[in-house]
Amino acid sequence: MTNLVVKNCGPMTSLQDWGRIGYQRFGVSPSGAMDRRCLAMANALVGNAPEVAAIEFMNLGGSFTCEGGDLHVALVGAGCTATLNDSPAAANTTIVLKDGDTLQVGHARTGTFAYLAVAGGFRIEPQLGSLSFHPRSRLGGLNNAPLKAGDRLPCRQDAPQGAPMHLPVEPPGEQGPIRVIMGPQDDYFTPEAIDTFLSAEFTISPQADRMGFQLNGPQLHHAKGFNIVSDGIVDGHIQVPGSGLPIVLMRDRQTAGGYPKIATIISADLGRFAQMRPGAPVRFRAVSRDEAVAAARQMKEWMAELPSALVPLRFDLTTEHLLSTNLIGGMVDALAPKAPDHTT
Repeated sequence: MTNLVVKNCGPMTSLQDWGRIGYQRFGVSPSGAMDRRCLAMANALVGNAPEVAAIEFMNLGGSFTCEGGDLHVALVGAGCTATLNDSPAAANTTIVLKDGDTLQVGHARTGTFAYLAVAGGFRIEPQLGSLSFHPRSRLGGLNNAPLKAGDRLPCRQDAPQGAPMHLPVEPPGEQGPIRVIMGPQDDYFTPEAIDTFLSAEFTISPQADRMGFQLNGPQLHHAKGFNIVSDGIVDGHIQVPGSGLPIVLMRDRQTAGGYPKIATIISADLGRFAQMRPGAPVRFRAVSRDEAVAAARQMKEWMAELPSALVPLRFDLTTEHLLSTNLIGGMVDALAPKAPDHTT
């Protein structure tokens, strides 16, 4: 059996897929990858479906050794770099690990979350249909825990081992304000609070984890108090407790809550928001339901087209390839008389 052995990693390193779907009515958090865009890209590079579980890093990287065979892996997200046996590995590419090879994943440089996918995925029994680890319930992951030094992740030996590929695309997403749909309890806020929410600049607080990101900035004042009858919560809900400071609920959120939600980040922008680091500025822009649905469809189509965007990591020097490439910058007749030199 081929294993990926953890030599070291950060404390928030875990297995994550698209989450535990269909159990919220029982109080089970969906959990799942914080940035599905990067997870889909890493999976595409090793021939997996977008939702297959991968190793998720939060800020810190780790070191892994291949044991018992060869593995195709790919690292995407947060500007993390990688080395294979101390030699740099190209970004957004398939990395081929031989038995005994060591892959070192660097820390996040431009975001927060990165993903290491393995061809075929991991041979681990899912819990409630998912490998996603949820820290507070100790559900999922490897042995119901985050990854740690000494863990052995069994990999599927029947995984296809195609040619190493490169993915020359970046995660999609607008560069402007994070798009939201107002509500469902925006009527619990004063008109001035709504205007402030949509015009002011907030920053990501250091109090941010997989459950929620608290925002620093102007207080949002309630018009009807800050307690409501607990109702359902979805990814991206922005609740405002008595402090008046918004909290964006993320993948490990609770399934019900009793604070009014002023707005909801649309699904197409949630991965972009998740990559924001503490201190990063953030603004919000209200959009219609139709625009949110259209953005979600575009994201789904983008993920489906990732395999067609792959290019070979190295060109195959066939005759057809050479003839299609302009290898000549000019021609010289070696038998022609040499032109006189008038420079002297």
